[in-house]
Amino acid sequence: MDFGMPTLIEVKSIENCAELCRELELDFIEFNMNMPEYQAENIDTARFREIADKYGIYYTIHLDENLNPCDFNEKVAAAYTETVLQTIEVAKLLDVPILNMHLNSGVWFTLPDKKVYLFEEYEAEYLRKMADFRDACTAATGKRNIKICVENTSAFQKKLGESGLAVLLESDVFAATFDIGHDAGSGFKQRPLIDKHISRLRHMHIHDARGKDNHLPLGEGELELEKYFDLAKEQNCRCVLEVKTVDGLRQSVEWVRKR
Repeated sequence: MDFGMPTLIEVKSIENCAELCRELELDFIEFNMNMPEYQAENIDTARFREIADKYGIYYTIHLDENLNPCDFNEKVAAAYTETVLQTIEVAKLLDVPILNMHLNSGVWFTLPDKKVYLFEEYEAEYLRKMADFRDACTAATGKRNIKICVENTSAFQKKLGESGLAVLLESDVFAATFDIGHDAGSGFKQRPLIDKHISRLRHMHIHDARGKDNHLPLGEGELELEKYFDLAKEQNCRCVLEVKTVDGLRQSVEWVRKR
């Protein structure tokens, strides 16, 4: 298994991230496109490649969590899709094997007795847009070995998540990410959809959790972590130690080393 780290608020320079990655003997950095420095137009691919070669690491990419290629506004949906297509070109230049994405649950109406999600109410339109997004990404990726992995979030607990994921997985370019803390925080309600598509699992976000609190350093929560590492090994997944501080990352790496 390859182990990686996320980009951290405390470490804004990609070279400083790479220094830390190498110091901790990790294999890759997953840079987060919610941060301004990791917007596709701000990435100097020659410089990023030079840093990767210097420190003997590689990159994966976490797409913007606001990503919504199924927005009912055509211009908004097109902008999100174009952002991903632009990122695929960056991934080609940097030999990035994984793009990680969330499914957006969209807008809901709160009725007296329930929430109505518009993506479910207008399912045909939602799935049409999801298919258009899938096809655009598949064409852009071509024959390159790039997987766009869909991460479990609260969308996995809804009909829109199940139907949207199924549409994306019709293309071999798409796969799944299992975030074990997100699942724990949901009361383990997201795992069934992961299990349904377990053969497509290629990426994992590993962190500890206690109740609804997650992104804890390994060993500080309640999860049976060993079984998740066994799953990662069985499915040949890359694992991001997705904690949020340098100290937490050091602690998590030490936990892994001891085992």
